[in-house]
Amino acid sequence: MEIKRKDEVEKIKTRFKSAWNNVKYNEDSPTDSCSSDVTDDDAVMGNVDEFRKDFASRIWLTYRDEFAALPGSDITTDCGWGCTLRAGQMMLAQALLLHFLGRDWTWPDALTLEPLDAETWTSNAARKLVASLEASFQADRQSVSQSVYQPQCGAEEADAHLKEVYHRTVVSWFGDTFSAQLGVHRLVHLGMTSGKQAGDWKAVEKATDRELRGVTVYVAQDCTVYNADVIESHSAQMDKPIAPEGGLAANRAVIILIPVRLGGERINPEYFNFVKAILSLEYCIGIIGGKPKQAYYFIGFQDDSMIYMDPHYCQSFVDVSTSNFPLQSYHCPSPKKMPFLKMDPSCTIGFYSKSVQDYERISSELSKLLQPSSKEKYPAFTFMNGHGRDYELSAPVEKREWPFIKDTHSPGATAGDFVLL
Repeated sequence: MEIKRKDEVEKIKTRFKSAWNNVKYNEDSPTDSCSSDVTDDDAVMGNVDEFRKDFASRIWLTYRDEFAALPGSDITTDCGWGCTLRAGQMMLAQALLLHFLGRDWTWPDALTLEPLDAETWTSNAARKLVASLEASFQADRQSVSQSVYQPQCGAEEADAHLKEVYHRTVVSWFGDTFSAQLGVHRLVHLGMTSGKQAGDWKAVEKATDRELRGVTVYVAQDCTVYNADVIESHSAQMDKPIAPEGGLAANRAVIILIPVRLGGERINPEYFNFVKAILSLEYCIGIIGGKPKQAYYFIGFQDDSMIYMDPHYCQSFVDVSTSNFPLQSYHCPSPKKMPFLKMDPSCTIGFYSKSVQDYERISSELSKLLQPSSKEKYPAFTFMNGHGRDYELSAPVEKREWPFIKDTHSPGATAGDFVLL
């Protein structure tokens, strides 16, 4: 009885902490949400509804609580420490949407989401806290039957159903369960077993889902993309690879990630036009960056501000293994923005390349864009012929500690072992 009571107290403490983080990381004023600031006059390209539809169709991955304890610990939430992982997940999710659904796809329910301003985020946290406290004293939870969606007859309906299946599949890969291929549980497990930061990218390589075999990740070294390495990644042989359309894939698509530093201690304003140009490219999947100890996923810009998706919002666990799980919490209706000059200079730029021919076009276009101005002096990154090993960069990467767990051999990790981000 004493143990049960102690568990209830711990759960209540966790929920209070989650609610506090919702408030702590969302102190921005309502003007920092650009959903109400964008007008027809401001939208130079396209209209407001098209922007809202495109933004809300992206997969939004935030803090979650009440999920099964992470490997080697009793921690049931990533609230307060998992924003870097969530930002990485969002970039990866966008690449997978491009891979399976194409750049023109939008979620049919995107415009039905209610906007979230700063006040809503805070009040939602408070309401969720009260509801969770009440629920914690109930013996059982009522189970709600899930209805299975049946596709209607006709080519258009069948196509819509297929897109919904891919949409839900991509979201489910990022679920907060042990079985989710790209979920937090798997990322933490990979980090513990490898003794270093495995991250989202390693999880793609280790994924067992047949659909994910058609995608791989290339991470640039020292701000340099080696053409032969990327082409090799495209052409890597696989066992019966599956193409998005259901047939055999000629090669794998490659997600290209380029860690860069756009300045010294602070970001160099001269790079802003470069960043704008990068984010305007159809094959760009965004930028992982943020402020010190706060990771964001940047997906666009407005004037001199960056538009981003914010993972610092704690939501309840969703069981993505059910056939018709709710999708609303995985899509954000309210984009946020912050001045470019507040952005940390260290960031990671992402691109999606579908084929070798696609990569040749991408590298050619980016090489032209990367020509530095007289003020910048140096390009943010470069393309080089050959392999990285040709330049003596094939030595094993120095073993690094998994940054979210200090002692991976500890039998009972606690919230204190996690780094707050």
